[in-house]
Amino acid sequence: MSFPSRGPLEIGFQNVQPPAGADGGFQIADFETTRRLVQALERNGFHAMWAGDHLAFAQPILDPLIQLSQASAISQRLKLGTAVFLLPLRHPATIAKQVATLDLLSSGRVIFGVGVGGEFPGEFALSGVAVNERGARLSEGIDVLRKLWSGKPVANDGKFYPFPEVEMLPAPHTPGGPPIWCGGRKEPALRRAGRMADGWLSYVVTPDQYRAALETIACAAEEADRDLSKFGTGHLLFVRLAKDYESALSYATEKLSARYAMDFSKPAKRYCALGTAEQVAESIREFHAAGVRHLVVDFIAERSDQLKQIDYFGEAVMPLLADLITR
Repeated sequence: MSFPSRGPLEIGFQNVQPPAGADGGFQIADFETTRRLVQALERNGFHAMWAGDHLAFAQPILDPLIQLSQASAISQRLKLGTAVFLLPLRHPATIAKQVATLDLLSSGRVIFGVGVGGEFPGEFALSGVAVNERGARLSEGIDVLRKLWSGKPVANDGKFYPFPEVEMLPAPHTPGGPPIWCGGRKEPALRRAGRMADGWLSYVVTPDQYRAALETIACAAEEADRDLSKFGTGHLLFVRLAKDYESALSYATEKLSARYAMDFSKPAKRYCALGTAEQVAESIREFHAAGVRHLVVDFIAERSDQLKQIDYFGEAVMPLLADLITR
């Protein structure tokens, strides 16, 4: 089964906590920082703000749903997405209430990206969740979300989250709840996306890997007799704009190695869009050709130049992609 033909490209922004400055300190965002950030995204034509999720990470990280709630009060236009929310770390009933509330308050602008995590086992121990249960918990959790978002009396007899009949109100603004996009790169995750999700959001893959993954998703969807005509195809792409490729690569390697507490030199070469505006635009075009229709840009930047990277992207990269982008 081939993946359906796609529409224009949307570009979102991943709102990560910038790395420590030269003094080793982290500058946690406040309201004014968020306001300036949202304004920069809007004036540069971005379509969405996304936020990642961890309970315990290699560096400070804020709660994504609260971040997006703050952004929703500033922007009336930007879509609001999680890239990705580690649903297995929480009971889905609580998350169903929070996401439904955010969807209501934002008039239906939420995309709920979910994933299994596992790279940081300590946060599973913190939550009392076995790491080897995370895939099964995610699958059941997705079912629970959709049941509770129906606005009708529902019950669940699953292994992890059984509950008797209950009705959760108010229902989300989006009928049936906001779209659920699954993350993940391995075959079980891709097949889950094809069977259950409304979209897929990838991370650290090449355009060729992306193209092949869509075929796996399409096969799983066909087996489940699902229609993929409205299926979202997203990708989170690390970006560093600079005067040349080498300086961007050096910067990206240093900052991403610190963020993920590992040597990121080889992944930076393989998975990042680096260098001049023309080089970054060409990398994005390769992903668009592979099937990406919602790009989530994760700028590798310190707080002091985060807005400069956004403005430079809007001024120099967006025009090079004008034939692909929806406005």
